[in-house]
Amino acid sequence: MPRYKFSAVAADGSLVSGVERSRGVAEARAQLAARQLQPFTVVPKKSILDLEITPKKVKKRYLMHFCRQLAVFARSGVSLIEALHILSEESPDRLMGKALREVRVALESGSTFAGAAAQHPELFPGYTVEVLQTAELTGRLDDVLDQLGDYLERELETEHKVRSALAYPSIVVLLAIAVSATLVVYVLPKFRGFFKTLNAKLPLATRILLAFANWIGNWGAPLAATLVVAVLGGALLLRTSRGRGWRDQVLLRLPVIGDLIYTSIVERFCRLLASMTAAGVSLPEALAVTTAATNNVVFRERLALARAAMLRGEGLAVPLGETGLFPGAARQMFTVGETTGSLDDQLQAAASYFDRELDYKLKRFTTLIEPAVIMAVGLIVGFVAIALISAMYGIFRQVKAG
Repeated sequence: MPRYKFSAVAADGSLVSGVERSRGVAEARAQLAARQLQPFTVVPKKSILDLEITPKKVKKRYLMHFCRQLAVFARSGVSLIEALHILSEESPDRLMGKALREVRVALESGSTFAGAAAQHPELFPGYTVEVLQTAELTGRLDDVLDQLGDYLERELETEHKVRSALAYPSIVVLLAIAVSATLVVYVLPKFRGFFKTLNAKLPLATRILLAFANWIGNWGAPLAATLVVAVLGGALLLRTSRGRGWRDQVLLRLPVIGDLIYTSIVERFCRLLASMTAAGVSLPEALAVTTAATNNVVFRERLALARAAMLRGEGLAVPLGETGLFPGAARQMFTVGETTGSLDDQLQAAASYFDRELDYKLKRFTTLIEPAVIMAVGLIVGFVAIALISAMYGIFRQVKAG
Protein backbone atom coordinates (compact mmCIF):
# COMPACT_ATOMS: atom_id res chain seq x y z
CA MET A 1 0.00 0.00 0.00
CA PRO A 2 1.37 3.49 -0.84
CA ARG A 3 2.88 5.57 1.95
CA TYR A 4 2.23 9.27 2.46
CA LYS A 5 4.37 11.67 4.43
CA PHE A 6 2.27 14.08 6.49
CA SER A 7 2.56 17.07 8.78
CA ALA A 8 -0.37 17.92 11.02
CA VAL A 9 -1.49 19.78 14.11
CA ALA A 10 -2.70 17.68 17.04
CA ALA A 11 -5.65 18.55 19.27
CA ASP A 12 -3.32 20.06 21.88
CA GLY A 13 -1.74 22.35 19.28
CA SER A 14 1.52 20.45 18.89
CA LEU A 15 3.06 19.79 15.48
CA VAL A 16 3.10 16.14 14.39
CA SER A 17 4.75 14.52 11.37
CA GLY A 18 5.05 10.96 10.18
CA VAL A 19 4.07 8.44 7.52
CA GLU A 20 0.56 7.14 6.83
CA ARG A 21 -0.35 4.10 4.72
CA SER A 22 -3.46 4.48 2.56
CA ARG A 23 -4.79 4.06 -0.96
CA GLY A 24 -4.74 7.78 -1.70
CA VAL A 25 -4.21 11.30 -0.37
CA ALA A 26 -7.90 11.80 0.45
CA GLU A 27 -8.02 8.55 2.42
CA ALA A 28 -4.81 9.47 4.27
CA ARG A 29 -6.34 12.81 5.27
CA ALA A 30 -9.49 11.05 6.48
CA GLN A 31 -7.41 8.62 8.57
CA LEU A 32 -5.51 11.50 10.15
CA ALA A 33 -8.73 13.40 10.90
CA ALA A 34 -10.12 10.28 12.60
CA ARG A 35 -7.10 10.41 14.93
CA GLN A 36 -7.86 14.06 15.83
CA LEU A 37 -5.06 15.37 13.63
CA GLN A 38 -5.47 18.43 11.40
CA PRO A 39 -3.26 17.73 8.32
CA PHE A 40 -1.74 20.58 6.36
CA THR A 41 0.58 18.61 4.06
CA VAL A 42 0.05 15.07 2.81
CA VAL A 43 2.39 14.06 -0.01
CA PRO A 44 3.52 10.70 -1.41
CA LYS A 45 6.65 9.38 0.30
CA LYS A 46 9.22 8.58 -2.34
CA SER A 47 11.98 6.05 -2.16
CA ILE A 48 15.58 7.21 -2.26
CA LEU A 49 15.69 6.41 -5.99
CA ASP A 50 12.76 8.76 -6.62
CA LEU A 51 13.95 11.50 -4.28
CA GLU A 52 14.08 14.96 -5.85
CA ILE A 53 16.29 17.70 -4.49
CA THR A 54 13.66 20.29 -5.42
CA PRO A 55 10.10 18.95 -5.76
CA LYS A 56 8.30 20.19 -8.85
CA LYS A 57 5.69 22.83 -8.14
CA VAL A 58 3.46 25.01 -10.26
CA LYS A 59 4.45 28.66 -10.19
CA LYS A 60 2.40 30.83 -7.88
CA ARG A 61 1.38 33.23 -10.62
CA TYR A 62 -0.21 30.38 -12.61
CA LEU A 63 -2.26 29.39 -9.56
CA MET A 64 -3.31 33.03 -9.11
CA HIS A 65 -4.56 33.26 -12.72
CA PHE A 66 -6.30 29.90 -12.34
CA CYS A 67 -8.22 31.09 -9.26
CA ARG A 68 -9.29 34.27 -11.03
CA GLN A 69 -10.38 32.45 -14.18
CA LEU A 70 -12.23 29.70 -12.33
CA ALA A 71 -14.05 32.35 -10.26
CA VAL A 72 -15.30 33.95 -13.49
CA PHE A 73 -16.52 30.57 -14.79
CA ALA A 74 -18.25 29.79 -11.47
CA ARG A 75 -19.96 33.21 -11.42
CA SER A 76 -21.11 32.72 -15.03
CA GLY A 77 -22.81 29.43 -14.20
CA VAL A 78 -20.37 27.18 -16.07
CA SER A 79 -20.09 23.76 -14.45
CA LEU A 80 -16.90 23.04 -12.55
CA ILE A 81 -16.05 20.02 -14.71
CA GLU A 82 -16.44 21.99 -17.94
CA ALA A 83 -14.43 24.92 -16.54
CA LEU A 84 -11.59 22.60 -15.50
CA HIS A 85 -11.61 21.01 -18.97
CA ILE A 86 -11.23 24.42 -20.63
CA LEU A 87 -8.56 25.64 -18.21
CA SER A 88 -6.56 22.41 -18.44
CA GLU A 89 -6.49 22.63 -22.24
CA GLU A 90 -5.36 26.28 -22.14
CA SER A 91 -2.92 25.89 -19.24
CA PRO A 92 0.48 27.57 -19.83
CA ASP A 93 2.22 24.95 -17.65
CA ARG A 94 2.40 21.24 -18.47
CA LEU A 95 2.41 20.15 -14.81
CA MET A 96 -0.58 22.36 -14.06
CA GLY A 97 -2.51 21.05 -17.07
CA LYS A 98 -1.88 17.46 -16.00
CA ALA A 99 -3.04 18.19 -12.44
CA LEU A 100 -6.23 19.91 -13.63
CA ARG A 101 -7.09 17.00 -15.92
CA GLU A 102 -6.69 14.56 -13.03
CA VAL A 103 -8.82 16.78 -10.78
CA ARG A 104 -11.53 16.82 -13.47
CA VAL A 105 -11.44 13.01 -13.73
CA ALA A 106 -11.74 12.76 -9.94
CA LEU A 107 -14.77 15.08 -9.98
CA GLU A 108 -16.41 12.96 -12.67
CA SER A 109 -15.86 9.94 -10.41
CA GLY A 110 -17.78 11.61 -7.58
CA SER A 111 -14.97 13.25 -5.59
CA THR A 112 -15.29 16.71 -4.09
CA PHE A 113 -13.25 19.59 -5.49
CA ALA A 114 -11.28 19.96 -2.25
CA GLY A 115 -10.68 16.21 -2.06
CA ALA A 116 -9.41 16.09 -5.64
CA ALA A 117 -7.25 19.18 -5.11
CA ALA A 118 -5.68 17.61 -1.99
CA GLN A 119 -4.14 14.91 -4.19
CA HIS A 120 -2.11 17.54 -6.07
CA PRO A 121 0.06 19.49 -3.62
CA GLU A 122 2.25 20.55 -6.54
CA LEU A 123 -0.61 22.86 -7.59
CA PHE A 124 -2.74 23.36 -4.47
CA PRO A 125 -0.85 24.18 -1.22
CA GLY A 126 -2.38 22.95 2.03
CA TYR A 127 -4.17 26.20 2.89
CA THR A 128 -5.94 26.30 -0.49
CA VAL A 129 -7.43 22.84 0.14
CA GLU A 130 -8.92 23.97 3.45
CA VAL A 131 -10.34 27.11 1.83
CA LEU A 132 -11.84 25.15 -1.06
CA GLN A 133 -13.44 22.72 1.36
CA THR A 134 -15.12 25.59 3.19
CA ALA A 135 -16.18 27.15 -0.12
CA GLU A 136 -17.95 23.94 -1.13
CA LEU A 137 -19.78 23.79 2.19
CA THR A 138 -20.93 27.42 2.01
CA GLY A 139 -21.59 27.54 -1.75
CA ARG A 140 -19.39 30.65 -2.15
CA LEU A 141 -16.81 29.18 -4.54
CA ASP A 142 -16.56 32.27 -6.76
CA ASP A 143 -16.02 34.71 -3.86
CA VAL A 144 -13.51 32.40 -2.17
CA LEU A 145 -11.54 31.94 -5.38
CA ASP A 146 -11.40 35.71 -5.82
CA GLN A 147 -10.03 36.04 -2.28
CA LEU A 148 -7.44 33.37 -2.98
CA GLY A 149 -6.42 35.17 -6.16
CA ASP A 150 -6.05 38.46 -4.25
CA TYR A 151 -3.96 36.78 -1.55
CA LEU A 152 -1.66 35.13 -4.10
CA GLU A 153 -1.28 38.42 -5.97
CA ARG A 154 -0.16 40.21 -2.81
CA GLU A 155 2.21 37.31 -2.05
CA LEU A 156 3.77 37.74 -5.49
CA GLU A 157 4.09 41.50 -4.99
CA THR A 158 5.89 40.97 -1.67
CA GLU A 159 8.27 38.42 -3.20
CA HIS A 160 8.96 40.80 -6.09
CA LYS A 161 9.85 43.59 -3.64
CA VAL A 162 12.31 41.34 -1.82
CA ARG A 163 13.93 40.10 -5.03
CA SER A 164 14.20 43.64 -6.40
CA ALA A 165 15.85 44.86 -3.21
CA LEU A 166 18.43 42.04 -3.25
CA ALA A 167 19.09 42.00 -7.02
CA TYR A 168 21.52 44.93 -7.29
CA PRO A 169 23.69 44.07 -4.23
CA SER A 170 23.84 40.44 -5.36
CA ILE A 171 25.00 41.37 -8.86
CA VAL A 172 27.67 43.73 -7.51
CA VAL A 173 28.96 41.10 -5.07
CA LEU A 174 29.12 38.44 -7.79
CA LEU A 175 31.00 40.82 -10.09
CA ALA A 176 33.43 41.66 -7.28
CA ILE A 177 34.08 37.98 -6.64
CA ALA A 178 34.57 37.34 -10.37
CA VAL A 179 37.00 40.27 -10.77
CA SER A 180 38.97 39.34 -7.66
CA ALA A 181 39.19 35.67 -8.71
CA THR A 182 40.39 36.67 -12.18
CA LEU A 183 43.10 38.92 -10.75
CA VAL A 184 44.29 36.36 -8.20
CA VAL A 185 44.17 33.28 -10.44
CA TYR A 186 45.25 34.65 -13.83
CA VAL A 187 46.78 38.12 -13.58
CA LEU A 188 49.01 37.91 -10.50
CA PRO A 189 50.83 34.67 -11.46
CA LYS A 190 52.06 36.42 -14.62
CA PHE A 191 53.36 39.37 -12.60
CA ARG A 192 55.06 37.06 -10.08
CA GLY A 193 57.40 35.68 -12.74
CA PHE A 194 58.06 39.17 -14.06
CA PHE A 195 58.98 40.48 -10.61
CA LYS A 196 61.33 37.54 -9.97
CA THR A 197 63.28 38.16 -13.17
CA LEU A 198 63.95 41.74 -12.09
CA ASN A 199 64.98 40.70 -8.55
CA ALA A 200 63.34 43.87 -7.27
CA LYS A 201 62.29 44.75 -3.73
CA LEU A 202 58.52 44.88 -3.74
CA PRO A 203 56.26 47.14 -1.62
CA LEU A 204 54.38 45.63 1.34
CA ALA A 205 50.99 45.74 -0.41
CA THR A 206 52.41 43.83 -3.38
CA ARG A 207 54.04 41.21 -1.16
CA ILE A 208 50.76 40.71 0.72
CA LEU A 209 48.85 40.31 -2.54
CA LEU A 210 51.36 37.85 -3.98
CA ALA A 211 51.40 35.84 -0.76
CA PHE A 212 47.61 35.65 -0.83
CA ALA A 213 47.64 34.59 -4.49
CA ASN A 214 50.25 31.94 -3.71
CA TRP A 215 48.15 30.66 -0.77
CA ILE A 216 45.07 30.43 -2.98
CA GLY A 217 47.09 28.57 -5.61
CA ASN A 218 48.31 26.00 -3.09
CA TRP A 219 45.11 25.58 -1.11
CA GLY A 220 42.45 26.49 -3.66
CA ALA A 221 41.45 22.92 -4.49
CA PRO A 222 41.20 21.75 -0.83
CA LEU A 223 39.24 24.90 0.03
CA ALA A 224 36.82 24.31 -2.86
CA ALA A 225 36.35 20.68 -1.81
CA THR A 226 35.77 21.74 1.81
CA LEU A 227 33.21 24.31 0.65
CA VAL A 228 31.34 21.70 -1.41
CA VAL A 229 31.29 19.28 1.54
CA ALA A 230 30.11 22.06 3.87
CA VAL A 231 27.28 23.03 1.49
CA LEU A 232 26.14 19.43 1.10
CA GLY A 233 26.36 18.86 4.86
CA GLY A 234 24.37 22.03 5.48
CA ALA A 235 21.72 20.95 2.98
CA LEU A 236 21.37 17.58 4.74
CA LEU A 237 21.27 19.27 8.15
CA LEU A 238 18.47 21.58 6.98
CA ARG A 239 16.37 18.53 6.11
CA THR A 240 16.15 17.74 9.83
CA SER A 241 13.81 19.55 12.25
CA ARG A 242 16.71 20.53 14.51
CA GLY A 243 18.65 21.97 11.59
CA ARG A 244 15.67 24.00 10.36
CA GLY A 245 15.03 25.28 13.88
CA TRP A 246 18.65 26.39 14.27
CA ARG A 247 18.59 28.07 10.83
CA ASP A 248 15.35 29.96 11.55
CA GLN A 249 16.60 31.19 14.92
CA VAL A 250 19.83 32.46 13.35
CA LEU A 251 17.98 34.16 10.48
CA LEU A 252 15.67 36.05 12.84
CA ARG A 253 18.67 37.29 14.87
CA LEU A 254 20.64 38.62 11.91
CA PRO A 255 20.99 42.41 11.89
CA VAL A 256 18.80 44.18 9.30
CA ILE A 257 18.06 40.97 7.35
CA GLY A 258 16.44 39.35 10.40
CA ASP A 259 14.09 42.34 10.72
CA LEU A 260 13.10 41.98 7.07
CA ILE A 261 12.39 38.27 7.49
CA TYR A 262 10.38 38.90 10.67
CA THR A 263 8.22 41.59 9.05
CA SER A 264 7.55 39.46 5.96
CA ILE A 265 6.47 36.48 8.12
CA VAL A 266 4.09 38.60 10.21
CA GLU A 267 2.63 40.19 7.06
CA ARG A 268 2.07 36.78 5.46
CA PHE A 269 0.50 35.39 8.64
CA CYS A 270 -1.99 38.27 8.91
CA ARG A 271 -2.76 38.18 5.18
CA LEU A 272 -3.42 34.45 5.04
CA LEU A 273 -5.42 34.34 8.28
CA ALA A 274 -7.54 37.26 7.04
CA SER A 275 -8.22 35.51 3.72
CA MET A 276 -9.21 32.26 5.41
CA THR A 277 -11.50 33.83 8.02
CA ALA A 278 -13.13 35.98 5.32
CA ALA A 279 -13.69 32.80 3.30
CA GLY A 280 -15.62 31.29 6.21
CA VAL A 281 -12.98 28.86 7.49
CA SER A 282 -13.40 28.24 11.23
CA LEU A 283 -10.82 30.06 13.34
CA PRO A 284 -9.16 26.91 14.80
CA GLU A 285 -8.73 25.41 11.32
CA ALA A 286 -7.61 28.73 9.85
CA LEU A 287 -5.00 29.20 12.57
CA ALA A 288 -3.77 25.61 12.14
CA VAL A 289 -3.34 26.00 8.38
CA THR A 290 -1.80 29.47 8.71
CA THR A 291 0.65 28.14 11.29
CA ALA A 292 1.62 25.31 8.96
CA ALA A 293 2.09 27.71 6.05
CA THR A 294 4.52 29.84 8.09
CA ASN A 295 7.94 28.74 6.86
CA ASN A 296 9.71 29.39 10.16
CA VAL A 297 10.05 26.85 12.94
CA VAL A 298 10.17 29.50 15.69
CA PHE A 299 6.83 30.94 14.56
CA ARG A 300 5.32 27.49 14.07
CA GLU A 301 6.13 26.29 17.58
CA ARG A 302 4.83 29.40 19.33
CA LEU A 303 1.71 29.67 17.15
CA ALA A 304 0.94 26.02 17.88
CA LEU A 305 0.96 26.89 21.59
CA ALA A 306 -1.33 29.85 20.89
CA ARG A 307 -3.78 27.58 19.06
CA ALA A 308 -3.79 25.14 21.98
CA ALA A 309 -4.61 28.03 24.33
CA MET A 310 -7.37 29.20 22.00
CA LEU A 311 -8.91 25.71 22.02
CA ARG A 312 -8.90 25.88 25.82
CA GLY A 313 -11.17 28.91 25.57
CA GLU A 314 -8.65 31.72 26.06
CA GLY A 315 -9.64 33.52 22.85
CA LEU A 316 -7.26 34.51 20.08
CA ALA A 317 -5.80 37.94 20.85
CA VAL A 318 -4.36 37.06 24.28
CA PRO A 319 -2.61 33.79 23.21
CA LEU A 320 -1.17 35.49 20.10
CA GLY A 321 0.10 38.36 22.26
CA GLU A 322 1.73 35.95 24.71
CA THR A 323 3.79 34.35 21.93
CA GLY A 324 5.98 37.46 21.81
CA LEU A 325 5.94 37.26 18.01
CA PHE A 326 3.81 40.31 17.28
CA PRO A 327 4.47 44.01 17.95
CA GLY A 328 2.08 46.19 19.94
CA ALA A 329 0.22 47.51 16.87
CA ALA A 330 -0.66 43.99 15.74
CA ARG A 331 -1.73 42.90 19.23
CA GLN A 332 -4.03 45.89 19.48
CA MET A 333 -5.61 45.10 16.11
CA PHE A 334 -6.16 41.47 17.16
CA THR A 335 -7.88 42.62 20.36
CA VAL A 336 -10.12 45.13 18.58
CA GLY A 337 -11.06 42.59 15.91
CA GLU A 338 -11.92 39.89 18.43
CA THR A 339 -13.90 42.31 20.64
CA THR A 340 -15.93 43.90 17.83
CA GLY A 341 -16.36 40.79 15.68
CA SER A 342 -14.41 42.32 12.80
CA LEU A 343 -11.35 40.06 13.02
CA ASP A 344 -10.97 39.57 9.27
CA ASP A 345 -11.05 43.36 8.67
CA GLN A 346 -8.51 43.99 11.44
CA LEU A 347 -6.26 41.23 10.13
CA GLN A 348 -6.47 42.74 6.65
CA ALA A 349 -5.57 46.15 8.11
CA ALA A 350 -2.65 44.59 9.99
CA ALA A 351 -1.44 42.90 6.79
CA SER A 352 -1.59 46.20 4.89
CA TYR A 353 0.29 47.94 7.71
CA PHE A 354 3.09 45.37 7.74
CA ASP A 355 3.20 45.39 3.95
CA ARG A 356 3.98 49.11 4.07
CA GLU A 357 6.50 48.48 6.85
CA LEU A 358 8.20 45.83 4.74
CA ASP A 359 8.33 48.16 1.75
CA TYR A 360 9.90 50.90 3.88
CA LYS A 361 12.46 48.52 5.43
CA LEU A 362 13.38 47.11 2.03
CA LYS A 363 14.03 50.59 0.69
CA ARG A 364 16.10 51.43 3.77
CA PHE A 365 18.02 48.16 3.39
CA THR A 366 18.75 48.95 -0.25
CA THR A 367 19.84 52.47 0.66
CA LEU A 368 22.28 51.12 3.25
CA ILE A 369 23.60 48.07 1.41
CA GLU A 370 24.30 49.63 -1.99
CA PRO A 371 27.00 52.12 -0.86
CA ALA A 372 28.45 49.51 1.52
CA VAL A 373 28.81 46.97 -1.29
CA ILE A 374 30.25 49.55 -3.69
CA MET A 375 32.75 50.68 -1.04
CA ALA A 376 33.81 47.08 -0.34
CA VAL A 377 34.29 46.37 -4.04
CA GLY A 378 36.21 49.62 -4.46
CA LEU A 379 38.53 48.74 -1.58
CA ILE A 380 39.29 45.30 -3.01
CA VAL A 381 39.91 46.49 -6.58
CA GLY A 382 41.74 49.58 -5.32
CA PHE A 383 44.06 47.51 -3.15
CA VAL A 384 44.94 45.27 -6.09
CA ALA A 385 45.51 48.26 -8.36
CA ILE A 386 47.68 50.06 -5.80
CA ALA A 387 49.71 46.89 -5.16
CA LEU A 388 50.47 46.42 -8.87
CA ILE A 389 51.04 50.08 -9.71
CA SER A 390 53.29 50.71 -6.69
CA ALA A 391 55.34 47.63 -7.61
CA MET A 392 55.78 48.78 -11.20
CA TYR A 393 56.68 52.29 -10.04
CA GLY A 394 59.19 50.93 -7.51
CA ILE A 395 60.84 48.74 -10.14
CA PHE A 396 61.01 51.68 -12.54
CA ARG A 397 62.78 53.79 -9.91
CA GLN A 398 65.23 50.99 -9.07
CA VAL A 399 66.05 50.46 -12.74
CA LYS A 400 66.49 54.21 -13.29
CA ALA A 401 68.71 54.49 -10.18
CA GLY A 402 70.81 51.57 -11.34
